[in-house]
Amino acid sequence: MPIIINTIEEALKRLRSLNENNNQRIIIGIVGKPGAGKSTLTSYLLENLVKEKAVLVPMDGYHLSNKLLEEYEKADRKGAYDTFDARGYSELIKRIKSDSDSDIYFPIFHREIEESIVAEGVVLKECKVVLTEGNYLLLDNHGWQDVKSFFTESWYIQIDDDLRRERLMARSIRYGRSPEIAYKWTHGSDEVNAKVVETTMNNADVILAL
Repeated sequence: MPIIINTIEEALKRLRSLNENNNQRIIIGIVGKPGAGKSTLTSYLLENLVKEKAVLVPMDGYHLSNKLLEEYEKADRKGAYDTFDARGYSELIKRIKSDSDSDIYFPIFHREIEESIVAEGVVLKECKVVLTEGNYLLLDNHGWQDVKSFFTESWYIQIDDDLRRERLMARSIRYGRSPEIAYKWTHGSDEVNAKVVETTMNNADVILAL
């Protein structure tokens, strides 16, 4: 059964304890439905982990390009589990776990342009704590199945769905979608993806009931 944590302060305390009691690089996989607050949590953790030499590696950098999504006729499903380079992401996390002798570069996704920029992020060789967040880190098929084995721990964020959808709507509008399109995306594609993510909750080591 997953451990239950109720505050972000408890999450920080747990992460620091893991780091203090482990000589290896710590990798925490943070999972949640779209709009669950993954970015908010990771921002809080990073702000308080300066001396631990922490870095964030988002799964979103492995979005397939808009060009490929158009070619594969998946543009209207962008964000679904099969619209990412799952194997590429898995290999990145595997290398982060096993290679502490080299700086490791990774792509970062930008919502304002809806594309990723290659090698924009870096895990420095001296980095001790790596946070990685995304929707499908606990999925056990479609190329995602090996990812969990590379984590020190996996955390799943569980929050009220109405609040989550409100956040998604606001985020979509902030990045230029009309309220009508934002509503359609939030209650359409994003909701389908959310149901997939929900099926993976019991695969987590820790549930953050925030």
